[in-house]
Amino acid sequence: MRNNEDRLGARTVDADAPPQATGATSGASFSFSTPTEFVDLPSKGRYYPEGHPLRGKEEIEIRHMTAKDEDILASETLIRKGIAVERLLQNVLVDKNIDINSLLIGDKNALVVATRITGYGEAYETQVSCPSCSRSVDQSFDLSVLSLYHAEEKDLASYEIEISSNGTFSLRMPVSKVFVEVRLMNGYDEEYLLKLGENKRKKKLQETMLTDQLTRMIVSVDGDDSSMAKNQFIQHMPARDSRYLRTIYQKVVPDIDRVQEFICTSCGHAQELEVPFTVDFFWPRQ
Repeated sequence: MRNNEDRLGARTVDADAPPQATGATSGASFSFSTPTEFVDLPSKGRYYPEGHPLRGKEEIEIRHMTAKDEDILASETLIRKGIAVERLLQNVLVDKNIDINSLLIGDKNALVVATRITGYGEAYETQVSCPSCSRSVDQSFDLSVLSLYHAEEKDLASYEIEISSNGTFSLRMPVSKVFVEVRLMNGYDEEYLLKLGENKRKKKLQETMLTDQLTRMIVSVDGDDSSMAKNQFIQHMPARDSRYLRTIYQKVVPDIDRVQEFICTSCGHAQELEVPFTVDFFWPRQ
């Protein structure tokens, strides 16, 4: 179902234009224009609500990473707060009216990869734990061949999914027969769930990752969008309905296809693995 014809390549604007230089009698002053690129969005702007700047937009413009942007990645304060990458992405957006955390997670992932390529190139060197021998081995991934995935109309129709004018989609649960309306999660949802999980671990409370995620995803239940109706359904939701909803969500959510071939240099085991976003991604070892 993945459309591997759509590559994550971005079109560079004025990338080949030489920097302009002007001379003066007392010395030379130089003016450099940072290249920009248009990055294709996996969502094609389809799932954003009315009023969002990316509603109906199939691409977004970013500028290339600079040495000044590396200051963001080197900031111990931002790293400690866990917001260095978000601050970097916000900084490279050409349209400053766009809030990086309002992007759908798949679109944000596309920007992460495109920004990393402009800064450190297409080759991503990291360590991977072999699924067969469990040894940690060096692996090189080619970020330029990652492709985009977005469910086509025929895929949505096969799951009997209805998409609203506001970018949400609805489907009927197989066991309870309840009609559930769901929205795709964005950066704010991702941040909320991470902090919620951390707080529960610190307080040694039971983790409720699945139901927390459902709380952020579900918009309404049989047309009722009240918190009471949603919470009551989630707490009593049949496990088969929960699994069905999460499975369909993963099939229709637009994202980048991060799967690449892995061959273990230690035992020779070969299989497809998802490219990991480890610390080496924006903090390469070389």
